[in-house]
Amino acid sequence: MSPLYDRLSPEKKKDIRVLANFIGIFCRENHRAGDKKEFNVSHPELQAQLPGMVLCSECSRLLEHGIAKLSLCSQNQKPSCRKCKTHCYSPGYRDRVRKVMRFSGMYLVRHGRLDLLLHYVK
Repeated sequence: MSPLYDRLSPEKKKDIRVLANFIGIFCRENHRAGDKKEFNVSHPELQAQLPGMVLCSECSRLLEHGIAKLSLCSQNQKPSCRKCKTHCYSPGYRDRVRKVMRFSGMYLVRHGRLDLLLHYVK
């Protein structure tokens, strides 16, 4: 993943950070019990942006899949996944990512973190 990640645009790197943060919120709030481990990525720059992220195995797999798919996305000006004509995620993962995004977005709204939500959207 290292050489591929180096070639990503700043927008795609931001998309990966947003996905990671939203999955982190979802996992923390919905998978409280269970075996969780620190999420590790082979690329040092990405790992530095995700310090101390602890996820269950299911959420780790979802994030790994998301990073791989976002890294391989052929769209230069990547639209939001909902508006994209070419879906990168397989149907099962797409449904899970949609569920994570919906939950985490609403979580940020309910907890008064509109500033953070707007930061992610910009």
